[in-house]
Amino acid sequence: MVEQVLSHSSSEQVEFQRLQAQLRARWQSLDGLEDSDGDILVIPSVSLDQRELRKIEGQIHYEERLLFSLIRLWNPRTRLIYVTSQPLPPIVIDYYLQLLPGIPFSHARDRLLLFSTYDSSLKPLTQKILERPRLMERIRKALRPDNSFMICYNSTELERDLAVQLEVPLFALDPELLYWGTKSGSRQIFAECGVPLPDGCERVWNGEDLAEAAADLWERQPSLQRMVVKLNEGFSGEGNAILDLRPLENLVPGKADHAQRVIAIRDRFQNLGFQAKAETWDNFSSRIPELGAIVEAFIEGEEKRSPSVQGRITPQGEVEILSTHDQILGGPDGQIFLGCKFPADETYRLRLQDLGLKIGRNLAKKGALERFGIDFMAVRHTDKHGNTDWDLQAIEINLRKGGTTHPFMTLKFLTNGRYDLSTGLFYSQQGRPKYYVASDNLHKERYRGLLPNDLMDIIAHHRLHFDTSTETGTVFHLMGCLSEFGKLGLTSIGDSLQQAEDIYNKVVKVLDEETRSTASPKSWVSYCSPPIAWSGTR
Repeated sequence: MVEQVLSHSSSEQVEFQRLQAQLRARWQSLDGLEDSDGDILVIPSVSLDQRELRKIEGQIHYEERLLFSLIRLWNPRTRLIYVTSQPLPPIVIDYYLQLLPGIPFSHARDRLLLFSTYDSSLKPLTQKILERPRLMERIRKALRPDNSFMICYNSTELERDLAVQLEVPLFALDPELLYWGTKSGSRQIFAECGVPLPDGCERVWNGEDLAEAAADLWERQPSLQRMVVKLNEGFSGEGNAILDLRPLENLVPGKADHAQRVIAIRDRFQNLGFQAKAETWDNFSSRIPELGAIVEAFIEGEEKRSPSVQGRITPQGEVEILSTHDQILGGPDGQIFLGCKFPADETYRLRLQDLGLKIGRNLAKKGALERFGIDFMAVRHTDKHGNTDWDLQAIEINLRKGGTTHPFMTLKFLTNGRYDLSTGLFYSQQGRPKYYVASDNLHKERYRGLLPNDLMDIIAHHRLHFDTSTETGTVFHLMGCLSEFGKLGLTSIGDSLQQAEDIYNKVVKVLDEETRSTASPKSWVSYCSPPIAWSGTR
């Protein structure tokens, strides 16, 4: 039985590689906006660990994140097939199609095919599709076999199997290489590239070894105040926890022996500062044998930022830098991704690009393909002469689309502009630099009950929509999350970062005013009530 499974897996991998070889010949149609003539199959499955994914409110609606792909219909010869767990509201589809400049709505709609599994369970969307052979046959018949490719949020064996069964190339990472996107795999690549990273350990598989690794780290750095414990395949910071060493000051190296420190740290695990709500050591420790874990030094500093760089690897093996961002983090200890600002600060964005290229070339040699993102910590230092500089340390690699992908691609597709490596800025076709502030996590209890139709009314009444003539304004997403969870995504685009922030803040102010329980009722608005909270995934 084992031999049969291995044989099947091996044959699937061989067929997958045969399909992937076709990507090089199809690269122009993959990438071009004006001349491409192909079918794009969008599978927005969030195929991540399902127990970890449950920490994210409204996670099924994250399938809407890739709706920016609909803007590809700007090309009158492109057809797009989009599959979701539940049918998308027509008003949401209309919203995206009406963003297309110079394309009749009906023409774009005719080139968009929507399929649904009608399954709202927590299983990954790709698994749901694989369990429905008749749905797969309808998708297969909709695709032009010699001129199609598939894109996804993240690539796993599920996406590989779907690509093979549909006989369509997958423009994404070979799942055989997923290790390089884990916490321990990232640390290995940083070391190979000579990129600065926090001191830490290799992957461990149980709490005892984790305590040993933490004690070893403390002995290498006796002045450490905190450490970060991370599940090896956690995401968005939700799999992180803070180990505070300050209550153990009587065990600092030099005051106690190694065995005492290990015991004290192991006992201290019960009091870890978990970043995910309602997380416990019992649950967290049960995941370590399944996912692995690492521990690394917590980077202290009075002024810290979390910048990132995004790139992609083409089917020809070329590495391209796409963007840099300053991430907006939250949670108890600033570990959870909430949103981002584009571009990253000018004092370090070009350094981010250089480091991104170095890491991207390492990934390319390993056979990686398509999207990659690298998160850093930046700490500001001032010397005795008053000169300041930012110390950059790499934290992790994400080999998937993330929270910075859809805002940037939305800007790119809407403006058909270009990213300039010499400045790290993005320019529209009119030569104007463009900036944005984006989040998946505008999340307030008072927004619960707002329907997508209500949001559209508010957008129209207050002129909050993106204006294609000025190329400024806000593009909304995750609208399916709004009614049940009070959660919304948005990308606010401006001609300066200040303008982008002002546009974003105006949206928040308007939504707050429209959902005040004391507001005068309007027939087209549903009302809810108070406080604010943020949560997210990358």
